[in-house]
Amino acid sequence: MSLNAIKLYRHPLSGHAHRVELMLSLLGLPVELISVDLANGAHKAPEFLALNRFGQVPVIDDSGTVLADSNAILAYLAVKYGNGQWLPADALAQAKVQRWLSVAAGQISAGPATARLITVFGAAYNAEDAIARSHALLKVMEQEVGDSAFLAGDKPTIADIAAYTYVSHAPEGNVDLSDYPQVRAWLSSIEALPGFVGMQRTAIGLQQA
Repeated sequence: MSLNAIKLYRHPLSGHAHRVELMLSLLGLPVELISVDLANGAHKAPEFLALNRFGQVPVIDDSGTVLADSNAILAYLAVKYGNGQWLPADALAQAKVQRWLSVAAGQISAGPATARLITVFGAAYNAEDAIARSHALLKVMEQEVGDSAFLAGDKPTIADIAAYTYVSHAPEGNVDLSDYPQVRAWLSSIEALPGFVGMQRTAIGLQQA
């Protein structure tokens, strides 16, 4: 492992952590994956809280620069290592990216991410409500990606990386993607990017083997 590898504290089934893992891979950066045992409370242990007081993954350590929150990390990586590709400098283009980062933290979190939390982790949320929110979101996304190749324009940005994982894994939370051909084409476009790495799938919900 290279001495300058970026440490990524993550859980293999965390979509938030996968966003960062995917971004690091697309950028071709060396990474040291450090699994955090959420089931046994490792994220609430003092040594982890020293990295992130909120006790959440992901966290990165980039040669002593420690940063938490998946969307914040995506922005950091894009600016520091992305050569202007993943987060445009133009004010309007950057605002379009920020719009989707807000969606990732809002509608995606409340919809497909929450629906998946129920099936994968047994979280005590209302599945019917989460699935309904997911389809409301997907109907909007279907129109948005029908207008352009990617969420914030004709080139991939961190907006796409922030949105990809939980939409791709929505069937695990019993959210059917079959009525959204444009969304599925957009997912395929992300998966075709050089350096793409997926998150492991869980055989639950509509994803059952």
